[in-house]
Amino acid sequence: MVSANVVFATMTGNNEEVADLVCDALTREGIVVNETEISQTEFADFQTADILVVCAYTYDEGAMPEEGLDFFADLQSADLTGKVFGVAGSGDKFYGEYFNRTVDNFDAAFEASGAQRGANKVKIDLEPYEEDVERLANFAADLVQTAKKLV
Repeated sequence: MVSANVVFATMTGNNEEVADLVCDALTREGIVVNETEISQTEFADFQTADILVVCAYTYDEGAMPEEGLDFFADLQSADLTGKVFGVAGSGDKFYGEYFNRTVDNFDAAFEASGAQRGANKVKIDLEPYEEDVERLANFAADLVQTAKKLV
């Protein structure tokens, strides 16, 4: 059976909601899902699933969540060949070119790890709205479709 680990970093609750929506959509697709907060997640445990998802915020001018820095460092040195990944997150378009930079950083680190992109990254402005719920459901469906090809 295909499994997924979804971690989130949130300051306002928006990215926990993003993670919840991804988890709900994965569960509807028949995936066994584990959801945890990034600072409470051991990277070694995270990488045991078939599908790996990070939902994290960006603050200020492109800064990563401090609580996720150790996790990110572990990701940068990991070999995730054979895993499927996806990255989603909310940010504030007010920051222009820095909007959701953390999503880009995690996406690049996953790609460098040898994991296979299962879905295009999803960037949400502030909190998820109705159209974002649909985008996240499609994101989850794409992850599952890619993972099933590898299993």
